[in-house]
Amino acid sequence: MADDNENNLEGEGWNAPTPSSASETMASERILNQDEIDSLLGFDLSEDEANERTGIRAIINSALVSYERLPMLEIVFDRLVRLMTTSLRNFTSDNVEVSLDNISSIRFGDYLNSIPLPAILSVFRAVELNNYGLLTVDSNLIYSIVDVLLGGRRGTAAMRIEGRPYTTIERVLVQRMVEVVLADAREAFEPLTPVTFALDRLETNPRFAAIARPANAAILVKLRIDMEDRGGRIELLLPYATLEPIRKMLLQQFMGEKFGRDNIWESHLATELWTTNMEVRAVLDEQQVSLKQVLDLKVGDTLMLNAGPDSPVELRAGAIPLTHGRMGRRNSHIAVRVDAPLSAHARSAVQRLA
Repeated sequence: MADDNENNLEGEGWNAPTPSSASETMASERILNQDEIDSLLGFDLSEDEANERTGIRAIINSALVSYERLPMLEIVFDRLVRLMTTSLRNFTSDNVEVSLDNISSIRFGDYLNSIPLPAILSVFRAVELNNYGLLTVDSNLIYSIVDVLLGGRRGTAAMRIEGRPYTTIERVLVQRMVEVVLADAREAFEPLTPVTFALDRLETNPRFAAIARPANAAILVKLRIDMEDRGGRIELLLPYATLEPIRKMLLQQFMGEKFGRDNIWESHLATELWTTNMEVRAVLDEQQVSLKQVLDLKVGDTLMLNAGPDSPVELRAGAIPLTHGRMGRRNSHIAVRVDAPLSAHARSAVQRLA
């Protein structure tokens, strides 16, 4: 029986794998390690958040609108840094330095998951924009502000007690600082557009500070506050839905009192408008007739108008009604005497042109 099996194997041409072919098969099916998988997917958490993401994660986040398309934001936030430096120095009576770390675009859900706890999240409302924003104060800055305002010694680190909720005194002091920052933010937006930022509530749980859907894009501004050997970070989050009403203003390249308007060109345009010829029509009556009646008109047909010699005549410029008058005659010309001032609709049209 053994001889028969050997003969069958030889007859079918079966060969046992050699060691070299087995190693080639294992090499072609090499399994990626965890670092290579993270690099491929773009989930390398060891890198700084400011670094550009790569891999599939970059493709997923490619739909986010970059803040660089809104160049006016950088000018507004640079102005905010200068204002905060002055106001926080007056607020704390200490040497305060405020710096802008970075401005980035992020999805709202990703930001809530990345907030280092414990922290205080301030939900504020942009009144004129009819939407909300989020201001996050980290734990280091909370304890530093409390220590400075309550007379802590310089040169000693602020005492931190983890694992406990913030006390009423700490929340009130942080709330006052947040109100100072929001007042500075209002002044920073003032040259661009008047916006009032009103504090709505303070939260310590990110789930209760949801002001937008997780997939919505937002602008994240990270500010660093240093008070000699103490300090922390403030993060200002503005959803794109909040900035949408003033998006055209944020697209401007320069910020000035008149946002780049040319006085010479304005005066020249006003002069040309005053000398522009405009066609004015005197409308006696209007009637609506069918297309069939218009096509059946012949030479000698008469159209009866619902107007008499004393009926008012409407003066129009195109489709815009200007005023009313009376029909008459002056010398050998037919004339219209204006009996009413310029209509409000015409005034608004002139103002829009001006």
